[in-house]
Amino acid sequence: MQKKMLIILGSIVVLFAALYFVIDYKNQQAIGDNENPYGKDDLEQATIDQLDDPNYQNQIVPDELSEQLHNGEDMVVYFYDPTCPHCQELTPRLVPIAEEMDVDMKKLNLLEFRDAWDQYGIESTPTLIYFENGEEVDRVNGAQQDDIFRAFFNEYVMNDSENNDEQAS
Repeated sequence: MQKKMLIILGSIVVLFAALYFVIDYKNQQAIGDNENPYGKDDLEQATIDQLDDPNYQNQIVPDELSEQLHNGEDMVVYFYDPTCPHCQELTPRLVPIAEEMDVDMKKLNLLEFRDAWDQYGIESTPTLIYFENGEEVDRVNGAQQDDIFRAFFNEYVMNDSENNDEQAS
């Protein structure tokens, strides 16, 4: 009886170990097969799950964002956490609005870059920030209604595009 119990327990341990290695292998393949925009190999599972999701492309890492802001660039950055239920609800609504309005909205994954919370004064996710000349101009916190994001893009990004077009003429 005791021998059977040891065999069963040993089999369960072997199965769990095999399952762990299969999942780990699958995750390493996902990181290696996709272009990994995060510049690191130890990604959280929620991030790995989003690597090939079209709503989570156009990523920016904190060093790149800091450099672009230091250079005085104008940009829209969407700060999110892949495990945040509000972000999971908003992202599939927000990304198509940005695409429809031709807004180059960068995305910064706060789960992978926790220091960015303090660096950019993020108090909650999701947060959308517009930077002009490298300085924050305005932000929208939370999963607001679509018309709020459309108005935000119209006020800042669309006006900025028009001003740039006028200066080029």
